[in-house]
Amino acid sequence: MGFSSIEICAGAGGQALGLEQAGFDHVNLVELDAAACQTLQINRNHWHVTKGDLRHFSAEKWKGIELLAGGVPCQPFSQAGKQQGNEDERDLFPEAIRLVSECQPKAVMLENVRGLLGSMFDEYRAKIVADLKKLGYVAEWRLLNASDFGVPQLRPRVVFVVLKKDTAGYFNWPSAFTAPPPTVGETLFTLMTANGWRGASAWRERACNIAPTLVGGSKKHGGPDLGPTRAKKAWASMGVDGMGIADTAPEEDFVGMPRLTVRMTARIQGFPDHWQFSGKKTAAYRQIGNAFPPPVACAVGTQIQTALNAAAKQRIRRAQ
Repeated sequence: MGFSSIEICAGAGGQALGLEQAGFDHVNLVELDAAACQTLQINRNHWHVTKGDLRHFSAEKWKGIELLAGGVPCQPFSQAGKQQGNEDERDLFPEAIRLVSECQPKAVMLENVRGLLGSMFDEYRAKIVADLKKLGYVAEWRLLNASDFGVPQLRPRVVFVVLKKDTAGYFNWPSAFTAPPPTVGETLFTLMTANGWRGASAWRERACNIAPTLVGGSKKHGGPDLGPTRAKKAWASMGVDGMGIADTAPEEDFVGMPRLTVRMTARIQGFPDHWQFSGKKTAAYRQIGNAFPPPVACAVGTQIQTALNAAAKQRIRRAQ
């Protein structure tokens, strides 16, 4: 069966790419940032990308679509911010629910930061679940670690899966991979040796852990570095200078701790090397750091597709 989807707050396309790998065909991707829109169009020129504020987007023409997915802004819930929740002007969960009401998809998949599961947001989450229940849906939150799905960083993210009542019973959350994820050294070795760096093999042995969570920051705060002090210390323990992003891999005679390039951070996020990022270094890294790792999106999307197929087969059997 063919499955269509709408992607909101699409960013650089991490979730969209993972869902495409799971078998979903995107009929529209909505994104406000110009550089991210260009990234989407560079990589998938057949995708229809709508640049604009989600508050001005209507999904009525896609009533009955299989999936509405996206990553609404995390700043209202991030522990690195003020955690203002629904008082933050960037909170777009209400807009997502509006779109659900408009297009009545068979399934919804939204992702956000782990701070959303904090006790201060218990009532907020309960209201979202109650609002969706009124629309005929069953909703569940789950904290997933990207490292459980082959991504070489921990990156805990809250995933919100919503299904119609006749489909919810067929959904199972994806199981963690049995094999551990590759280390930072294993993941980045071929990129670190691009300019013949002699110290690359020794560096690979030192970088023997998975990465801390990459942080892209916002346009108001954050630049092209690898996150707060604690993250920089974790990177330093693996021989990486987290104070900035490099333009190129280390040269042959480089001595010291190398910085990651934009391409290296993309590989840490689970993007394939052919995925290109529009904009200058800061804009490109921000897109990568804020992305949802494609392998995780693919794992969840595959389970959603399995549930939709099972529910459809059951409806056919009942009609016979």
